Amino acid sequence: MTANTPIPLRIDFVSDVSCPWCAIGLHALEQAAARLAQEVALDVHFQPFELNPDMGPEGQDIGEHLMQKYGATPEQSQQTREAIAARGAQLGFTFRMDRRGRIYNTFDAHRLLHWLEAEGTPAQQSALKHALFKAYFTDGENPGDRAVLLRLVRELGLDEARAGAVLASDTYAHEVREREAHYQSHGIHSVPAVIVNQRHLIQGGQPVEVFEQALRRIAAQD
Repeated sequence: MTANTPIPLRIDFVSDVSCPWCAIGLHALEQAAARLAQEVALDVHFQPFELNPDMGPEGQDIGEHLMQKYGATPEQSQQTREAIAARGAQLGFTFRMDRRGRIYNTFDAHRLLHWLEAEGTPAQQSALKHALFKAYFTDGENPGDRAVLLRLVRELGLDEARAGAVLASDTYAHEVREREAHYQSHGIHSVPAVIVNQRHLIQGGQPVEVFEQALRRIAAQD
């Protein structure tokens, strides 16, 4: 590397599209990368993690779900929603938590993201990831609804026919489950998990400054 060449860093961004802290983490990571554009160049790969792999297609009321899974009272859930919305606003992302009435199964969304990992480009995969976050957290849509997924693909100018064929079959189902099992077997049990160069872990929806410091330190030592 010459002095003026950004150092490449592979990023495996392990996350779920129904995880608000994952949306926060992604936007913070991208803003940190923008600050370091002269120093590092990120090669981002979105990896699957399902918070609720057994969730039925009809989903579940979000308040009921949070109570059952985490024991959160309505007051605690409201405080968390306000904190998430505030963090999102700082990063330029809009959480409309009043529209997020249900939690849904996200397996098909992960299959489409893997489709773009295998057959598309990093830019296309990133665009779909962002579109999925917006659809769920800003617009209150179901990221497991195949009609929603195909509309997002169409709006992004991606191959809707190929996406439809993937969704209508079990294409990439094995690969997604294998990836999920891989990261869980390596100790990833909460997300977002940001793995740099396949060996450095940054856990959680960290502030921009934390990502910036970590990326600079890893680039210097790797």
